[in-house]
Amino acid sequence: MKRSRERGFTLIEIMVVVVIIGILAALVITQIGGKADEAKAKTTRAMIKQLAQQVEMFKLDQNRYPEKLLDLLYQPSYVDPAKWKQPYITERPFDSWGNEFLYRVPGTSFAYDIVSLGADGKESGQGYDEDIWNHEAYKR
Repeated sequence: MKRSRERGFTLIEIMVVVVIIGILAALVITQIGGKADEAKAKTTRAMIKQLAQQVEMFKLDQNRYPEKLLDLLYQPSYVDPAKWKQPYITERPFDSWGNEFLYRVPGTSFAYDIVSLGADGKESGQGYDEDIWNHEAYKR
C-alpha cells in the first residue's frame, strides 16, 4: 500500500490563523466602536436642532414657548384650541442614548435650553459624555 502524500494543517498552523483573525477583529471592533458614539452624538445634535425648530414654530403659533417638550406632542391646557394646529412632534423625544432631553424655560442664557446629557446621562462630562446644547456657544 502506498502512503498518501496529502496532509492536513497542523495544530500550530491553525492556531496562528486563529490568532491573526483575533488581532484583526480586535482592530476592526476598536475602529467601529468609536464611530458608533460619534454617530450618536451627531444624530443627537440634529435631533436637538429639529426640536428647537419645533419649539420656535410653537412660539410663532401660540405667542409663547412651551412649558415642556411634551407640550409639542399633546395639546396643553394653556393653549387656545383654535390655535392648536397639529402636534409639533410625532413621538416623545429621546436622545440617541435613550435619555430624555432636558428642557428649561427660561434657559440659562437664552429663551430656552434643550440639552442632552450625553452618553453617560449625567451633567457635564468629556468626550461622548459631554452635554449637547441647542446653543453650543454656551456650556456650563
